[in-house]
Order: sequence, then C-alpha cells, then structure tokens
Amino acid sequence: MTLVAGVDSSTQNCKIVIVDAATGVTVRSGRAAHPAGTEVDPEAWWTALQQAIADAGGLADVAAISVGGQQHGMVVLDHGGRVIRPALLWNDTRSAQAARDLAVEVPDIITRTGSKPVASFTSTKLRWLRDTEPQHAAAVAAVALPHDWLTWRLRGFGPQNPRLDALTTDRSDASGTGYFDPVSGEYDRDLLELAIGNSGTLVPRIVAPGASAGTIASTPEFPTPEGGMVVGAGAGDNAAAALGLGARDGDVVVSIGTSGTVFAVTATPSHDETGAVAGFADASGLFLPLVATLNAARVLDSIAGLLGVTHDELGTLALQAEPGSGGLVLQPYFEGERTPNLPDATATLFGMTLASTTRPDLARAAIEGLLCGLADGMDALRAQGVQARRILLIGGAAQNRAVSAIAAQVFEVPVVVPTPGEYVALGAAAQAAWALQGDRPRWDVPVHAEPAVDTRPVIRQQYSAR
Repeated sequence: MTLVAGVDSSTQNCKIVIVDAATGVTVRSGRAAHPAGTEVDPEAWWTALQQAIADAGGLADVAAISVGGQQHGMVVLDHGGRVIRPALLWNDTRSAQAARDLAVEVPDIITRTGSKPVASFTSTKLRWLRDTEPQHAAAVAAVALPHDWLTWRLRGFGPQNPRLDALTTDRSDASGTGYFDPVSGEYDRDLLELAIGNSGTLVPRIVAPGASAGTIASTPEFPTPEGGMVVGAGAGDNAAAALGLGARDGDVVVSIGTSGTVFAVTATPSHDETGAVAGFADASGLFLPLVATLNAARVLDSIAGLLGVTHDELGTLALQAEPGSGGLVLQPYFEGERTPNLPDATATLFGMTLASTTRPDLARAAIEGLLCGLADGMDALRAQGVQARRILLIGGAAQNRAVSAIAAQVFEVPVVVPTPGEYVALGAAAQAAWALQGDRPRWDVPVHAEPAVDTRPVIRQQYSAR
C-alpha cells in the first residue's frame, strides 16, 4: 500500500489524514488546535502541524504530502526569513477601508484579478500594513499565504535556512491574494507594489496542478521514506475541498465551517462587477467562482449558547418549528459580513411577536438565516452562468440533522450530504497522490440525499424582505 498525506491547516485547528493512494481510504489521522483570534503567530501553525503529524503516527511510511490551508492570511517575512508580525487572518476586517481604497485606485481591478477587493484579501491587509505599520511594511522582503509558509517550513526552510526564493504556492490560493490573474496564471506585480508600497517584494512561485513543490529528505527528527517524501503544490481550503469531493460540472459546494462558502468548479472564469462572486482559480487547472460569508457555524454556536443547549439539541428544537419560524428572521451578521460586503454590520432579529418568540422558532431562525445567506450566494453564482444541478453540503454543521433537512427546504435544487470526512485534507492528499504518481486520483465519495420540500418561497421571501 502506498500512503500519502493531506493537511488541512484551518482557522481553528490543523488536521492531517494519511490515506491509501489507490483508494483514498483513511488509514490514520491526527489533529492539533490553533489559537483563537484574527491574528496569529505563524509559529503556532507550525507547532500544531508537528503535533498533528505526531498524533497521526508520523510520516516515516508516507510517500507524499500536500498542505491545504485557510486562504488570504498575510504572512510577511524579512530578508532573514523571519516573520515580521503576527499574520492577519481572512476574518480580520480591519483592512475594510484599505479594500475600498484599492477598488477606487484601480477601477479595472475585477478585470485584472477576477475579484473585487474585500477586507479578507491579502492585498488589503498589505495596504493596511503600509498605512498603519509603515516600519513593518518597509521590512517586508516576501509575502506568503498560510499554506505557502507551512509548505516552505516542511521543506526545511525558515530563519535557519532563509531561502525566500524557495517559497511556492498554487494558483488556487494565489487567486485569493488580490494581486494575481487567474486567467493568465501570473501575478499582477503592479497591484502588489500598489498594496505594499515596496518594489521587489518576493511572492511564492506558482506550482502547476499535479506538480511537485519539492521533496523532504529524511532526518532523525523528521523521518521520511528512503529517497525522501514528495511535496505537492498545496491549495486554498475551498479548492482542496473541491478536489477531495471530486466536484464536477453542475455541483455547487456549500461548506459551513467557521466561514460559509458557496463555490463551483467551472471551465469559465468569472468577473463579477458587483463584487459578490470572487473569481478564483481551482486546484485542477479550472476556475472556482466563490461566494464567502463570515458568519456560518458560529451563528449556531451563539444561539445554542443563548438557549443553553448543545448543537444537537438546537437542531431538535428547530425541527419543532414550522418553516419560516413563525415570521422570526435572524439576519446573522454577528461579525460584520463579507457577502454582502458589510464589515461593520451587526446581527438583527426581526419579526418578534408573542407567538414567534419561542425557543423552537429562534433555533430554526438561526439555521434558516445562516442557510438563506448561503442561498443568496448560490443565486450570485447563477448570475455568473454557473449551472447548479445539486448541492454538496459539507462542513461540521452539515452533520446536524436539522441543518441538512432545512437546507433541502431553502435551496431549490437537490441537496446531498457526503459521508462525514475531512475533505480539505482529503483534497490535499489527492494532490499529494497526483504529484507522486502523475495522474489525478478519482476516489469515490458516498453521499446521501435529503428529500426536497418546496417551502423555499416561504423562507427565502421573508428573509429577503429584511
């Protein structure tokens, strides 16, 4: 059996799966937690990755590895390969004004990058750094994304071996920086310089889909198979999930994790002038139009905490209420919002009457509000020409029976729920197998379908009215 490993370095934790390269069946796995917050010292990710590898029994028998990671995070390095300041994560909205400034300064930025800049993007964080911490901006020699930096560290680089020119990335993650053209596959260095204010800033080399970023030689501290371990290109988390799911034309993936995302794999790039859809690249050589929301599973965390129940109990309560929650509507912008672009917004509860203000209605309103925001995202994809034939519902919250059942009532196309799995890590593992063997693997993903119930007009109309 040939084993390959895939890593998911997400906002909250680091997960690794070690799988059979022929079938994608997981042989063993490991995980470790990341610190909370919207800015994090990248060394915490490196420590967590090492802990997750140890938890999975090490890599001495693993032939290849690849890293999927949270997108957009800003990792800035000096000439000595040292991290200059804690990384700003995708969910840090302090660069909202910088995003507005860049959009005004570069009127054709959507044509050039496929996306309108928002506070999540790396370019806006670099502009914020230039404007707010000029001493740090002046010291920047290279800028990387979380998965780029971890891949670099895995390959033996860092302050002890500061080869900045050895940094690598892939087109999927690069397309979320705000200074990369997913159609040409090239960086827009004028936009990068405009953002950071420095000329000559190094950015990671783009590794093609299925190609190798390098190898890891065996050491006593980090044993690998004889001859070393192949390292895949890595990918942004959503692109890696699409690989892990084997998403095909007509599939729209709805992922409910810390953030919510709605995306599809297409052969045609998107340039949405409204800014709702980000025109990203995927990890296979195609494109990944994507809508993201900042408020996803944490909406359920908040309401479950308010009601003093577990997530399962929240779901049980929600299914006791009728579709539409008795007119109760939760607009769930607890942490501002990326889509729509309202970084300073707050959540609002509408339609409170003596009849609707019940525990079941509030529980259901939380789930409906979360899903309606994502359904608006699917409508935005359709406006860009995406054909939706089925929804693949993934993420931790998708395993809640109420979430998947209500999703079938909110979305107007069939909803299927893949068997629970670490699909970002599995996609990274598929990428590792691709780099090792030369062919993209095709692994089966079992799914179950939710019966459709046509109550969409009731739920969507009252949500949209707010």
